[in-house]
Amino acid sequence: MVLSSVGRKKLAGQAAFLFLDVVVLALSARVNQFQDFFYVADIFPLALSIVSLVLVVILIVMDLILYDSYTSRPQFEIGFFGVLSIFWLAPEFMDERVWCKTLQALKSFVWITFVTCIAIALFTLRYSISQYKRGNKHVFEMPLSRYRPEIGPSSDAFRAGRGSEFLQFEKLT
Repeated sequence: MVLSSVGRKKLAGQAAFLFLDVVVLALSARVNQFQDFFYVADIFPLALSIVSLVLVVILIVMDLILYDSYTSRPQFEIGFFGVLSIFWLAPEFMDERVWCKTLQALKSFVWITFVTCIAIALFTLRYSISQYKRGNKHVFEMPLSRYRPEIGPSSDAFRAGRGSEFLQFEKLT
């Protein structure tokens, strides 16, 4: 499988997000060890990091395995990382009482993860819109990891239509 240059950048951004997510998972697991007291607000980053880890790994695996995965298209990734960044911003508005250095580190890595997530969404949005305005309308019809501006929708490397036995009847009407 050959990835385009923008596809390699996209996967590098998602790998950086996964690294930060694992750091947040480790820090939030350390903060949420059983003690006499704990803040309920600190459980949210733990759950969110687990859900994010599973979903982004599934997203990357589907992108690498399936040739024309809908989850790899720009419109899906913009929405996915946009919603995910909203969830990553939510722990920052929780209780700000800091009782240990681990919690301070957790809060800072949650913030960095939010910035990374919103940066991925904004990069994908900016790149897709700029390609669409240049006349490359097929940017929304194929996975971004395999997108090349010179490959048009009528090219042999990419088929915009579906292979159906009913296509023979379209020519008659």
